[in-house]
Amino acid sequence: MVLCCHNNYNTRSDDIPEGDIDVVLQAKRADGVFWNYFKDHDMHVHVLDVLHQIRFYGVYRCGRLVYDCHLITALVERWRPETHTFHFRVGEATIILEDVQIIWALPIDGLPVTGLDIERSTEEWQIYCREYLGFSPDEEAFKGSRLHTHAIMNFIRTVEITHDTPRPTVVQYTRCIAMLLLGGLMCPDSSGNMVPLLYLSKLEEISAARNYSWGSAVLAFLYRELCHVSLKAKAAIGGALQLLQIWAWSCIIPLSPSLGVERLYMDQVQVNIDRFLPAAPYGAIWNCRHNFTRTVRTTVRVIRDILDNMQEDQFIWQPYDMDSDRIMAYAADFTPELWRSTCPLIFYAIVEIHHPERVLRQFGMRQNIPEMPDSRDMTLHQISRKARTGTDWGVQHILHIRRWQRRRDTIVNRPPISNERHTERGHWEWYNNITRRFVSSSTSRRVESEYQPGDGCMRDIVAEQIQALRLSNQPRPTDVEGLSRLLDRYDATLDNICQFVMHSNQNPTNKNNPSTSHRQRRSNSRMSTSSAERDNIGVDIAGPSTVYTPQDYYVPQPSQQDDWFQSAPYMPSHAESYSAHVDLDLGLGFNQPYASEYNVSPIPFPSFSAYRDQVESSSATTSSRLHINDDDDDNEQEQNIVEEIRRPRRQRHRRNCGTGGHF
Repeated sequence: MVLCCHNNYNTRSDDIPEGDIDVVLQAKRADGVFWNYFKDHDMHVHVLDVLHQIRFYGVYRCGRLVYDCHLITALVERWRPETHTFHFRVGEATIILEDVQIIWALPIDGLPVTGLDIERSTEEWQIYCREYLGFSPDEEAFKGSRLHTHAIMNFIRTVEITHDTPRPTVVQYTRCIAMLLLGGLMCPDSSGNMVPLLYLSKLEEISAARNYSWGSAVLAFLYRELCHVSLKAKAAIGGALQLLQIWAWSCIIPLSPSLGVERLYMDQVQVNIDRFLPAAPYGAIWNCRHNFTRTVRTTVRVIRDILDNMQEDQFIWQPYDMDSDRIMAYAADFTPELWRSTCPLIFYAIVEIHHPERVLRQFGMRQNIPEMPDSRDMTLHQISRKARTGTDWGVQHILHIRRWQRRRDTIVNRPPISNERHTERGHWEWYNNITRRFVSSSTSRRVESEYQPGDGCMRDIVAEQIQALRLSNQPRPTDVEGLSRLLDRYDATLDNICQFVMHSNQNPTNKNNPSTSHRQRRSNSRMSTSSAERDNIGVDIAGPSTVYTPQDYYVPQPSQQDDWFQSAPYMPSHAESYSAHVDLDLGLGFNQPYASEYNVSPIPFPSFSAYRDQVESSSATTSSRLHINDDDDDNEQEQNIVEEIRRPRRQRHRRNCGTGGHF
């Protein structure tokens, strides 16, 4: 297996510490005119019936949501293109085939959406549209093999579907609807107003259109857009962003709005006297009036800071109620075994890998340490339809198509979560070593009148490094009198510092916050220094599962044999290198290693590293003084040193000058 070494990729989050903290992506879509028209005109039941045969019925029933570009930007900053996962504080998570099938009720099992990228002239495209869409667009409506969405909408406005409309006309009308859904909502590109006519080739036969895996195609397109916009300085992003936003609202509790009055008709649709179409799928429940009184919106700084400080209980790994009516209405079409398939997602030129093995907690399974991603998968991002007209993508990606055909042979299966154990041993130490823990910047462009994120993150870093100094689990020397008592005092001091730091993190007081009055700040200051409160501090010390370090301070210390070290956001790590020792010599006569099976924090803080080096260099003489041996003279010298440690040092005061004016 070829391992990835992504030291040449510049991710979008790298610019945040340099001051670009307010740049927000523009979400591209081409469905605004479409939804405005059908807001005032009901879609005929015969058209809905054909949409249901194509399997686009659930997408239409979910309606249109207003994009939260700030939320989408914050998610893109945490996207890793080599694994297709978001790196959150609580671990890796991503939108998967399960989410596509449950939210939009799209099929994920079937033939891959691929084939010949046909090259035609404008006149030939006009004839093609006349046959399958029912109208011949003007030459100005074409741009190569793409058609302007306004041309399709102008035709829809001129057609009225009734119960007496012939079946071919209804089918042509439905193809227009499907093309607008594909190019405007499901797979919109960065143009924002064009739809490739290549998609129409899969809609020529309505009975065959339902056999394609539209869900995997939509997810592949979304993965490609997330990968491109996370690596390059792009200002706009396309793809099924409504799908991504619903997934984020369903999983991330601090960002999930409260649901209000429903805007859509949610029940079944009657086709005839004995036939009904299903009710609206799960994604439709979010098309309502949203209440943001308990959460935040439209502020990328705040959302970024919330993701930086997200706790384990603030992320829902399995957000769907599988027994609800919304989900059970489509349960017969679900293929849950494919939700856990490690397989390629194919959409013509696009091939992206589905990695359920990295997000096993989303299936109720215990997460282990996954394998490193294959660097050959990253080369797929360079393949596109640009200047490749006439290419048969079914032949170009024949190896990936064969992998897709064997998708049921690559289903992931791990032990279920039990006894609140969500991960395998060593997972958090591995994850902390390869992830970028913080995205917010705590040092750049500090302006007193603006929101300043990142202070709590810095406190967590300090708490983690102090935690790494703990010696409570170390063997205590019994042959040196008084030394064990000194170490107990040392551990107690570290506990107090950790508790104070974590308490400050949970109760921050920002004197520069303009929304806090002077009286409140003064009251907070008195409360923060109250001795009674300090004595009753009882918070857990941040551990590997809750403490993250920003990439700005990601300075691993590799050993001589670790020639793989590089300064990259995603740091690969050997499986056999998880065991580590941190040698601490406090100048007390011994140099006991901080031994554990895994590192508590493999990412040393720069100031802490300098302090540790200073301690190690200054402890050489003291270590030689307290070296224990079996000679009588050395034992006598050793006891004198212990007595010297235990004896209180006498304080010398300056003599009075005799004038009587000193006290």
